[in-house]
Amino acid sequence: MKKLIIAAALAATSFLSAHAASITGLVNTGSFAAGQQDLNYKLSVSASSGTFGPYGYVTSNSGAPVGGWLANTTTSKWITPTTNAGQSFDPASNGTYTWTLNFDLTGFNAATASFAGRLAADNSALVMLNGVQVGSAGGFSSFTNFGANSGFISGANTLQFVVTNLKQSSGNPTGLRVEFLQSNVTPVPEPETYAMLLAGLGLMGVISRRRMKGKAA
Repeated sequence: MKKLIIAAALAATSFLSAHAASITGLVNTGSFAAGQQDLNYKLSVSASSGTFGPYGYVTSNSGAPVGGWLANTTTSKWITPTTNAGQSFDPASNGTYTWTLNFDLTGFNAATASFAGRLAADNSALVMLNGVQVGSAGGFSSFTNFGANSGFISGANTLQFVVTNLKQSSGNPTGLRVEFLQSNVTPVPEPETYAMLLAGLGLMGVISRRRMKGKAA
């Protein structure tokens, strides 16, 4: 009985003090080599310039790939619809470039999930978690923060960066830059852990009642 109580108490302690894990799949733009497709961000385009995708391309390893854009770093890089970062798009009407990042919370408690990041876009962007807006950005010369601590679902989740490139007859590139600063989610305990936790709580309740009776006597 004593060993069972100890084991149950240890399981309960382990369950209650479990550390949250980072969310796998939330990755910065530009994690592939320069000139390669960024296979983490799927690209869907509605633009007057033509059809591109299904993925964009990582820009050069250093410096600002386009004048006025934030310089690339080892942490993140700009991704653009084609290998030519300075290519001009959307001369006649605004273009919409939707960059989609997928991640899976199977085996995790979606209610405990959260993340924080920052982004820049040419010209502007909305951030959508499972179809609900969780942030926005209005320029390419500085970062704007975004994040979420709700709206997650068990299983497959979708994070989209919907970039609008305003029409302009020439000199009109577009791109996206994303950095995740932190993310957390708590694993769902195995059934055996739940059983041990319940057993431990029950036994501790019995012991507490016996002690109270002993004091009353």
